[in-house]
Amino acid sequence: MTASQTARQLARAELTRAIKEAATRQLAETGAAALSLRAVARDLGLASSALYRYFPSRDALLTALIIDAFNAIGAAAESGAAAAAHADPGARWLAACRAVRRWALAHPHEFALVYGSPVPGYQAPDDTVDPATRVTRLMAGLVVEAHASGLLRPPAQPLPGPRLVARQVLDSAGGAPAEPYADLVERSLTLWVSLIGTISFELFGHLNKVITDLPAYFDAAMTVAAEAIGLHVLPPPPADARPGPGAAG
Repeated sequence: MTASQTARQLARAELTRAIKEAATRQLAETGAAALSLRAVARDLGLASSALYRYFPSRDALLTALIIDAFNAIGAAAESGAAAAAHADPGARWLAACRAVRRWALAHPHEFALVYGSPVPGYQAPDDTVDPATRVTRLMAGLVVEAHASGLLRPPAQPLPGPRLVARQVLDSAGGAPAEPYADLVERSLTLWVSLIGTISFELFGHLNKVITDLPAYFDAAMTVAAEAIGLHVLPPPPADARPGPGAAG
């Protein structure tokens, strides 16, 4: 590779980064549904035609932002769990959850992009799937580890009826475990739902004037979710996330 080719690659990477940063600012100002390549071009002082050489459509730019956000959330969760590498699965689960919350509080608009209202007319392509499942794969790994180590308690009351998850989900999890853990896949999904739901309630102000200590409530909510599937996390270590928006005085 010649020096001129290297310089062109660096210039392209730099402009790609600048486009994404300008688009992220637009997300904060107008929301994902109003994202516009023309507005991004104006922000950068470029002709809109120049952006089409980097992102051929608004949806292509949205996809890049979504992939970046999912990868950042997944990396935060993985880093949080790794920081508690010598702890048991329950403690690593809580550490990962706290790391996701910290990221969400620091990047509320990117979090809303991937976990908020769907963007009208946008259909996520298949290449968003792997980044989107980084957090759930981490959670599944911790649950599997706890189960294999004998640290997962069986449910006091198994879920009744047939399996509630799609066949491809069950297959990707290796099938339903043997009794008394046959409903473990369904129960494990509550960990992800509880994590994203609790953070969303905080970010979008639904806990305003309801909760007096948001980090402590977050720990409690994650503990309840984990205990419900038999993953023991009590007593949790001290909360390390700052209070988020909507904290009551």
